[in-house]
Amino acid sequence: MTRIAGTRQSPTSGKARTRATAGAGLLLLGTLLTGCGAEPGDIPLSEIRPESPTATPDPTPSATPGVVGAAAHAETRNGLIVSRAYTDAARTTSAIVTLGPDGADQHQITQPPARARDDHPDWNPDGSAVAFDRTDPQSGTARLWTVTTGGDNAHQISQLCDAAGGTADCANEDERAPAFSPDGKQLAFSRSWGALDQAHNNQVQYSDLYLMSPDGTNVQRLTFLTNDKPYSGAVSNPSWSPDGKQLTFEYRTSATGQPANSRAVYVVGTDGTGLRQLTPWELRAGDRATWSPDGTQILFTTYPVGPDNAPGGGIYTVHPDGTAIGALTPAPSTAFYGAAAYAPDGKSIVFAQAPSGGGADLYSMRADGTGVTRLTNTADKWLDRPSWGTAAVAAAPATPADPSAPASAAPSAAPSAAASAPASAAPSDAPTTEPKPAQAQGQPKTDDAQLPDEDDDN
Repeated sequence: MTRIAGTRQSPTSGKARTRATAGAGLLLLGTLLTGCGAEPGDIPLSEIRPESPTATPDPTPSATPGVVGAAAHAETRNGLIVSRAYTDAARTTSAIVTLGPDGADQHQITQPPARARDDHPDWNPDGSAVAFDRTDPQSGTARLWTVTTGGDNAHQISQLCDAAGGTADCANEDERAPAFSPDGKQLAFSRSWGALDQAHNNQVQYSDLYLMSPDGTNVQRLTFLTNDKPYSGAVSNPSWSPDGKQLTFEYRTSATGQPANSRAVYVVGTDGTGLRQLTPWELRAGDRATWSPDGTQILFTTYPVGPDNAPGGGIYTVHPDGTAIGALTPAPSTAFYGAAAYAPDGKSIVFAQAPSGGGADLYSMRADGTGVTRLTNTADKWLDRPSWGTAAVAAAPATPADPSAPASAAPSAAPSAAASAPASAAPSDAPTTEPKPAQAQGQPKTDDAQLPDEDDDN
């Protein structure tokens, strides 16, 4: 039986839902891209509800469009970063890890079974817990979980379909990429279900965005992008606006979608209205886009056509109305860039990058793309999909006082190597002012849905 409460429609129903600038590195893409968010792109008009407005909320009074990290957010605490990391050399199993803002004190907080993959972590607002998805090694489908910051009380959130579910609504059901609302009262997540298209890499029949309470109740379907066009693509990676009124998400088309094998970032209101395309198909924006704390910028990563983790993408920003798209990383690029996220104060960004011939590590940079610093040196773990929260960072242990030092000298905290080393002292393959080219062929797949192999590039 299907266990879905709240406002909901059958996946085959066609009825409309009525509720439910990096200095020289900055690349302005010109009027060709300006305002692309005002149109729905090539998504069928039947999926754009007539009542959907196109306006976006104004930024907070203290925020200036184009300026990230406004004064109102200046005192927000930058706490722990959470990320996905592989736990074995073959990269068949992944777990969720936390680390400090300087990359130090990495701790694994989930314990997945062998060959299971924990991924897409997201902090709750107070930094006490992390939501993530776990992909079962047998079925290949994912379920939603939460765990405390310290790694305790890991448990699965009640899934929409129970074990006895045998309806079409539950076939091959998959739930992943959870995202906490700013007030912590809701989770947005992607859900896919239905028969598989064996002729096109087992593309799933339906995929859309849902909302529910963190305990698994009050489930509502939010989007209907695949409602009238089964097998057309996958919806994933939701992210909330700071005011909790909108969500961005990735729409990734299949081999039979329009356009085929592409991807873009979309925006929708949390009441299901206002659906519109934010980035043009040509940019191939994907993964989880994140909002700046003042709501004036949206951060996203692009992925070129090619093999898994192919180089050539970059990290960009765009205004919520789709204007002023600009690159924060060098373009054209010979590096692989993974997902990126703002720090809670909006002044810094954490992102994944893979150097040539190696795995991915985490880096940070200022919100304008300058001051790139390498945070981790554990490329074998392929750290990616970071989220920066407010969870308190453990204080570094104090070093014993030097008996020969003057009595007035206080013990000094032992800084981590990552925090104390100047940019010029970074590892030889780490950038000091901008990421270096990177990417190795044959890297593991970290795809969000069943899409063609030739387009599985993140």
